[in-house]
Amino acid sequence: MRLKTSLGICLVAMGVAVSAQARVVTECTMKYNLKGWSAFYKTASGKGTIRCDNGQKAEVRLSSKGGGLTAGKTEIRDGIGYFSEVSNINELFGRYGSASADAAAGKAASASRLKKGNVHLTLTGTGKGVELGVALGRLTITRK
Repeated sequence: MRLKTSLGICLVAMGVAVSAQARVVTECTMKYNLKGWSAFYKTASGKGTIRCDNGQKAEVRLSSKGGGLTAGKTEIRDGIGYFSEVSNINELFGRYGSASADAAAGKAASASRLKKGNVHLTLTGTGKGVELGVALGRLTITRK
């Protein structure tokens, strides 16, 4: 009888441990630089580093493409991206959809909210450039 009780307690404890492990999430941020231009077609590329509070880290490439009523040239330096909670850094790679409205002359400030499935990304940054317009597009994050 004691063996059955002990075995039952062990199985319950293992179930709790597995259940707790399945809910583990991490918060990640990305520091990045991005440079691009637009003339109805909008494109930008750059690089960055993603760091997560669980110790995971990745050097990444950024590529942005889209179109709309836009014209100009911009450069974002030392931008920061904030991801929604994920269980693993690998969930962050891929294509994010975006919509943006930009107006810049000289010094530029940028803020964008993007989405890929259940993962949200908010990008902020400052830089320089001249741009005016509204665009729809995507940002692709790939591991270097």
